[in-house]
This record gives sequence, C-alpha cells and structure tokens, in this order.
Amino acid sequence: MNDEVYHQEGMGKRNSVESVSQARSMAANGFKKNYGTAYDEDNEDNSCCSVIITLFSYILVFLTLPLSIWGCIKVVQEYERAVIFRLGRLKSGGAKGPGLFFIIPCIDTYRCVDLRTGAFDVPPQEILTRDSVTVNVDAVVYYQVSNPLAAICNNDDYNRSTRLLAATTLRNVLGTRNLSEILSDRESIADSMHQTLETATDPWGVHVDRVEIKDVRLPLQMQRAMAAEAEATRDARAKVIASEGEQKSSKALKEAADIIASSPAALQLRYLQTLHSISAEKNSTIIFPLPMELIGAFEEEDNTATVRRRKKEKHSN
Repeated sequence: MNDEVYHQEGMGKRNSVESVSQARSMAANGFKKNYGTAYDEDNEDNSCCSVIITLFSYILVFLTLPLSIWGCIKVVQEYERAVIFRLGRLKSGGAKGPGLFFIIPCIDTYRCVDLRTGAFDVPPQEILTRDSVTVNVDAVVYYQVSNPLAAICNNDDYNRSTRLLAATTLRNVLGTRNLSEILSDRESIADSMHQTLETATDPWGVHVDRVEIKDVRLPLQMQRAMAAEAEATRDARAKVIASEGEQKSSKALKEAADIIASSPAALQLRYLQTLHSISAEKNSTIIFPLPMELIGAFEEEDNTATVRRRKKEKHSN
C-alpha cells in the first residue's frame, strides 16, 4: 500500500515537473496561452497512455524502416515555421524550421505558418461621420505573423480574425471624425487604426506593419454641393482681389495725376511717350495731340454764351 502511494506521488511530481518545463519553454519562445476558461489536465492515466502510445509508435517506425523514414522527415521553407503537436499537446521546443525536422507519423501532427508580410483590402465600409455625412471608405492592411505558436494556438483563423477586426476598427475610428478630418487627416487616421490593431492582434501572434486609407467616396449630391461651395468661395476671393487691385490702382492714378498737375510739361512728355509706344506697333493709326488748354478755352466760351442767353431770356420775360 505504501509502495502504491509512493508511486502515485512520484508520478504526480514528474507530471508537475514536465508541465513546468513545458511552460518555461513556451515562455522562452514568447508564447502565452490565451484559452479563456480552458485549463491543462495532468493526470496519471493520460501520462501512462501517452508513454505507451509513444513507445509503440517508435517501435512501429523502427520496424518499418527504411519506408517509414519518408513519413518522418519533413521540410519547411525559409519563410515558414512548423508548429508540432504530439498527441494533441504542443510539443516543447517552439516552432521548427527552416529546413528539415522529424515527426512520428502516428502521434505527431504539424501546421506550417507563413512568416512573410501579407496584405488584404478592407471592403468599402459605409460610415456615418460625426457631422452626419454618409461616406464609403476602404483601406489596405499589411501584416505578418510574429509568433507562430500564438497564431496557431490562440486563434482558430488569424487571417480571418485580422480582416474582421480591421473592418470594425475602420468603422469605429471614422465614426468619431468629421468629413473634413477624414478628407485631410488620412495619416493620423491610419496611425490610430495601426495602434488599435497592433494592440488587439498581439495576443494572436500577428504584427500589423502599417495601415493605409485608400479611397473616400462621397455621395453624388454631396460632391455637387462641395463643388458649388468651392466655386462660390473662389468667386468671392476673386472679387475681393479685384476690388483690392482697383483700390490700389485708383490711389496710384491719383498720385500720378497730382504729379502731372504740378508740372504742365509732364503731360506733354506723357503724350510723347504714348506716341512712341503706338509707333512701335507698326500700325497705320495717326494721332495728333491736342493741347487741353485749347479745349478749355472753347468750353469757357460756351459757358459764357450760355450764361448770356439765360440773362436775355430772363429780361425778355
């Protein structure tokens, strides 16, 4: 009876030591279990069955040599890693590869994980912005597997999970922005999505390299309204610039007129300069400058005659 108790205690200690060593190996590989409410069961029956099945598998492989060697040797590429499970449990030592590795066909299964950077398009999402405008936005996400053990053990399909999370994150981030921010601050939106995805996918062993906003599609009526608004803004700005130019030109003309009025000879020089510029164009136009004083004399005579006529009309009446 005492021998059986000692034997059970020894088996329990050995199972606990094996579980601790396996946990340390997983921790060394950067893998943390994320199984929710699941737990590891280490009992005597499971350990004894595992030892017996493993022993018979080795004997079977040895008896069927050299044919069995072709089922034991596997190859993974430089950009791949193999995650091996023995009797349903994750084998210690981390992911295997690249190159050759050995498995026992009867008790071992493995899954290969591609470590290359992949990309996928986020489907166009119809989003209601903070200022109640409906837009369609799509994006592209670049990602890669950083921890093969976590990618296989902590998620049933890390590709699909990452795609769905990217679509949801795009809707959540853009739903808190105005239309003007979405159109002008694409880099900040992409950075916010990148940080959110990086934090959420880290337990899955997935690293998000970058996120880019591809296109923002507005409704046709909104495009027409924005085009009309932009055109009206440009017209108003053009009118303001034209009025400022008129104001500056009128000030310059007033200053020029004051200078010419202070010197009568300046007007004659201006006449000559105008004649020179006209003659340089090689046209048949002939211009005779007429002094303004002569016209002024005629105007004075006309004014005097008009005054006399009015006086005569008054006397006659």
